[in-house]
Amino acid sequence: METELKRIAELVSKKPQYKLQTITHLINVENLTESNRKMDGNKAAGVDNTTKAEYNGNLEGNLKQLVARMKRQQYKPQPSRRVFIPKDGSNKLRPLGIPAYEDKLVQSVMKQVLNAIYEPIFLDCSYGFRPERNQHDAIIALNDRIVGTKTKYVVEVDIRGYFDNVDHEWMMKFIQERISDPNFLRLITRFLKAGIMEEGKYFDTDKGAAQGGSISPILSNVYLHYVLDLWFEKVIKKQCQGDACMVRFADDFICTFQNKNEAEKFLNSLRERLSKFGLEIAEEKTKIIEFGRFAEGNRKERGEGKPEKFDFLGFTHICGKTREGKFIVKRITSKKKLKVKRTVMRKWLKQNMHEPVGQIIKKLNIKLVGHFRYYGISGNFNQINKFRYEVIGRLFWILNRRSQMRSYTWEDFNNKILAKMPIKPAKIYVNLYS
Repeated sequence: METELKRIAELVSKKPQYKLQTITHLINVENLTESNRKMDGNKAAGVDNTTKAEYNGNLEGNLKQLVARMKRQQYKPQPSRRVFIPKDGSNKLRPLGIPAYEDKLVQSVMKQVLNAIYEPIFLDCSYGFRPERNQHDAIIALNDRIVGTKTKYVVEVDIRGYFDNVDHEWMMKFIQERISDPNFLRLITRFLKAGIMEEGKYFDTDKGAAQGGSISPILSNVYLHYVLDLWFEKVIKKQCQGDACMVRFADDFICTFQNKNEAEKFLNSLRERLSKFGLEIAEEKTKIIEFGRFAEGNRKERGEGKPEKFDFLGFTHICGKTREGKFIVKRITSKKKLKVKRTVMRKWLKQNMHEPVGQIIKKLNIKLVGHFRYYGISGNFNQINKFRYEVIGRLFWILNRRSQMRSYTWEDFNNKILAKMPIKPAKIYVNLYS
């Protein structure tokens, strides 16, 4: 598999206009078996309620039948089971589609093939759901563009319900720019049109890319590669006389401009561009702000206040200065994300309050380290350390609620509990300026 994927990646890199004609054969028993080995057996089951353990009861037979059905073009993905999970920062719920286990295996192999095809051609401005790229890389790239260019304006854009509104016809046109294998194209179409099951009722999926399947992120990246990335690189930047940059993580993206009129022109053009492909801007979450190393001085001359802030990938980005007076972009945990984290942590502590104290602290430390690994970036130590102390205070309160009588004084809590089972200290894991 690795050899085949490397060959595909090299071919795509060397021949940008070449269309791959035979790739469906890679979805074979051997590669499906390897995908099965790597699959998490604890994930929720799809509409058929088949788990990994049950499927493995006759793994070889099941996979042979699956491949045989695919060769006869009789394989059709089952509808995804729709569940709803809490959406960060609001009372709304986010829909999540859970494919059947067999469909997960097929998608897993297809994802590897699609990554091999598209990684060599995706642009450097794209960071979401790509191998060896993450949110911190996107933040570092955005920092370099703001600090290292003549950026004066930032365009903060939100696409309304992106994953629910992807146009299938346009998606297939984009895919066909690189792939001409009819069997592989048929598989992608069938996954897009597989439908969803919600509380026993079937719903067609005539548009959108349901979140939950492993090929949804790569397909969404392909869509935005053609709709947004190439357009910004080949059209917008060439029309600008000043600096213009974009950093995108999935459907979240920030654009920077040197000239305000070019930022305004881009935003107007973006509305038309997205409308052509079935998408629209969430106007209430979209704005142009003055930002960058010139922002504070220019606003001061006009008698205006401090430069505005913007949120991106869970951080609030703020114009700041070093002790030496040099411009930097400061970042702190966004209020919206911090509120969600506090709520989640309080709920978890309440649900686990009657477990042994050692078990609570052990699990709590795992959760805190996860928080520090993401939000522990340069300049955000005070925020993550404050969150840590809030969690410790909540732990103290919860332990005293376990019985009708007060269990610990603050001194006892520190000497008898935290001294023996310490809470992990806040730590900066990502240096933005190294």
